[in-house]
Amino acid sequence: MPDGAPPRPIRIGIVGLGYIGTTVGGQFHRHSDATVGAICDLDADRLESIGDEFDVPDDRRYAEYPSMLEDGGIDAVLVGTPHTLHYEQVVAALERGCHVYCDKPLTTDLDRARDLTARAERSDLTVMVGYQRHLQTAFRTARERFTDHDPRWVTASITQDWIDDSRGTWRLDPELSGGGFLYDTGSHVLDGVLWTTGLEPVSVAASMDFHDDENRVDSRAHLDVAFANGATGTFSFHGDGPSVREHLHLWDDDGAVYLEGTQWGPRDVREIHADAGEYVPYVDPRGEQSRADAFLESVEGGTEPPATARDALRVTALTEAAYEAALSGERVAIDGLNADFAERE
Repeated sequence: MPDGAPPRPIRIGIVGLGYIGTTVGGQFHRHSDATVGAICDLDADRLESIGDEFDVPDDRRYAEYPSMLEDGGIDAVLVGTPHTLHYEQVVAALERGCHVYCDKPLTTDLDRARDLTARAERSDLTVMVGYQRHLQTAFRTARERFTDHDPRWVTASITQDWIDDSRGTWRLDPELSGGGFLYDTGSHVLDGVLWTTGLEPVSVAASMDFHDDENRVDSRAHLDVAFANGATGTFSFHGDGPSVREHLHLWDDDGAVYLEGTQWGPRDVREIHADAGEYVPYVDPRGEQSRADAFLESVEGGTEPPATARDALRVTALTEAAYEAALSGERVAIDGLNADFAERE
């Protein structure tokens, strides 16, 4: 381990004991190089049950996040709270000298996304964002195709029964979610395309159907994206479909790469040739790192994590522009994604 790296096991504090807090938190709990040293949630019953499951002492179970940080004894924080809470919680963790694993999206505000990118790139601390497609063999295989040339056009879509799944939860509250289906499940699709292709979005036109009267929580979204190299992309997000199906079709002058799958299992990858023939490369997901594996490797080795704050910034910039475009009816420019934030004071 490099100088300054925390000793093993790395002590993790978890804020937010919902799906991400318990799923990724469970990976840390079971990992030989980590231990869950503290947990925080407003739900007392959840604190008790997850505290018992993760062997967290009673005096390390918190209802208030600042208290968990102030008491110390942790090296890193897993942020698994609603979207709009991420910014302040990530900043507080970094200011306490803690590494951060934050669920996606990193934040739902573009200025805050830029600020977190600047903080992360100036710091020696790891800031990893929960875009797990960066760890999946199918997406890594597809990404290799575009290391030396760009795609020319992209189509991507995902369906989910998201509205019904989210009833009674914070996901339909824009004060906590920051948006709707596009900012939730759709965020993974935008990231998957941007990271796999390396394309830089420069403008977007969009139309949306909204679940709420205030037009803040989208149930469907359709995006027409222009990229810096002249490529174009169409994206469709249906949050009221009966099941989860995902399709990413990435075309270049020689053919295409298709990434497709159902529910939340592994995605399949196919190469489409110019003559319409197909090739299915061998993909073995058994060697894939878990999110905890990748985060701990970054912390221990002082290396860049698979999904960075800058990756998340690109997604937030495109997402925020898409909401503006849908509400205004105008195509919206996306600027400043390649700024050298690390040099800012």
